[in-house]
Amino acid sequence: MTEKEGIYCELLVLRCGQGQRTALEELVRTWERPLLYYIRRLIDDEDEARQVLQQSWVSVLQGLGSLRQPRKLPAWLYSIARKTALTHLRDRYGEQAASRESEAAAPADAPDAQLEFDDAEQIHYGLARLSLLHREVLTLFFLQDLSIDEIAGVLEVPVGTVKSRLHNGKRALKAVLEREASRHE
Repeated sequence: MTEKEGIYCELLVLRCGQGQRTALEELVRTWERPLLYYIRRLIDDEDEARQVLQQSWVSVLQGLGSLRQPRKLPAWLYSIARKTALTHLRDRYGEQAASRESEAAAPADAPDAQLEFDDAEQIHYGLARLSLLHREVLTLFFLQDLSIDEIAGVLEVPVGTVKSRLHNGKRALKAVLEREASRHE
């Protein structure tokens, strides 16, 4: 996050804390699309994703006054959206759905998969076919521009776990897209 973006977040949170309606509207207008996009990577159904977004906004508005570091607004918003989405998934699928997927350890000598894609539709297609763990970390890193440290905070995992998931997620995405490309040749 740039210094300018940090100051913007800080001022927006302060204005919201003062009860300025225009600030709350600006907060929602600025973050609604990115949060919905993120939630849609976690929840397949559009209507359910919109419900989760609304539940997330309720939590945001209730907790905004307790946000101690306003410059961390983006990570805080994604954290709330993630917790709300995971609660929704647990309610829908039971406790096993949230922890069902396990990660394969990346070989230490494997080169990091290079991702170079021109077609956003292709990326969305590939992301939809990845595990929740990989889809989530790739979305936060590449599409929401959060740092590895911020992602670790959102996901409540160590930085090393984020790096591992990023590495494995990029490899998995590349494999999915290569398979799809070979089908169309």
